Amino acid sequence: MNTPRILITGGGAICGAGQTPEAILAALLEGRSAIGPITQWDAEGWPVRIAAEVQGYNAGKLTGDRKLLKHIRRGDVFGLYAADQAIEQAGFAGWRATLDEAGAERFADGTGVFVGSGGGSFGNQYDYFPLIAAAKGDLKVFGQELAATVNPLWLLRSLPNNVLGHIGIRQGLKGPNACITHHSISGVLALAEATAALRAGECSRAVVAAHEAPIEPQTLLYYHQLGLLSAEGLRPFDARHDGSAMGEGAAALTLETEAAATERGAPVLGEVLGFGSAGEALGLLPVRDDGDGLVRAIRAALINAGLQPTQVGLIVAHGNGTPNSDRSEARALVQVFGADMPPVTGFKWAFGHLLASAGLIDAVLAVSALRAGVVPGIAGLGDVDADGAALNVSAEQRKLRGDVVLVVSRGFGGTNAACLLRATAA
Repeated sequence: MNTPRILITGGGAICGAGQTPEAILAALLEGRSAIGPITQWDAEGWPVRIAAEVQGYNAGKLTGDRKLLKHIRRGDVFGLYAADQAIEQAGFAGWRATLDEAGAERFADGTGVFVGSGGGSFGNQYDYFPLIAAAKGDLKVFGQELAATVNPLWLLRSLPNNVLGHIGIRQGLKGPNACITHHSISGVLALAEATAALRAGECSRAVVAAHEAPIEPQTLLYYHQLGLLSAEGLRPFDARHDGSAMGEGAAALTLETEAAATERGAPVLGEVLGFGSAGEALGLLPVRDDGDGLVRAIRAALINAGLQPTQVGLIVAHGNGTPNSDRSEARALVQVFGADMPPVTGFKWAFGHLLASAGLIDAVLAVSALRAGVVPGIAGLGDVDADGAALNVSAEQRKLRGDVVLVVSRGFGGTNAACLLRATAA
């Protein structure tokens, strides 16, 4: 049985560095970082006061539907916006409009939606704070005033699958769907699930999105208390790396089988080649010093794609700026690629760690970089950490070694994921 090729026909992204893949890639190439002082809330006196916020946030403009804002939160807005970008670039609406009623119904039934979600946030609890303070510990008072004080749509606004549901509702898409909530590898796993569904013939095309908005007081406080955040900036693989920085935003891709894309003459940006995922089973926070889980994930992706390490032309590393993650990732890449390592880069220095959407936005930008024929540098990279000395990293832009990119994603619980993509020339 021949496995169908899975093509990328549209993409979208939003984060602190820009509101389209093109704008974000331009920021990467120009060495501009969006990490700066927090403005969403008063962070004065907070142990961490920097993050990468989306600039000029206008929820109504981003969604195009102010009524919808009653039912969704900030992170959902980003997810829907990125998905709209990808769907528009793929030309789904234009093609669907040419079909008769039966054909349009087949289109709807044959289009899946797969989303990587953060599964909610501490901000969901903040609606209760005024009442908690007013009740002064009296649960009877709290219960009596709850319905009159807290928004009755609180539950609907807090659902982790809001983006999944509303993409389908807004676009009339009725195919297979899944919401993946698996910390930072959620987006890559959503991409893998969509690809598997397409290869299995469960659908002909799919929208894949991932989103998160973790810049809020409690999230930053708890990540700081775990020793994971930097007070100055995110410096992947640098000898000065001392932690990560939060970002917010979303990314999306539209995928189609080769037959479906060919039928409607769709624009082809690239191709999904393979995936791998592996755990390390050490606990919620530890990672193995030797990068074993990541090694196994990358090798599984290579096998799934039918590729050898020498065929990879670019590596987009997780590069979150925490010393233990950076060092174990560097050791993993050396184990797999050795001295003939392709160029390695990372993007989080420019727009922070987007958690659930981190891997998918890296994938979207990796395709954009491949199409532009350039390897963005890691701006500000100084002396490389001793454990990463064998990494092929640079602060400068470089030429690609080929048209295949490896995207690495890691998360809590010792989770590791890797995907391989190919891009067409722009």
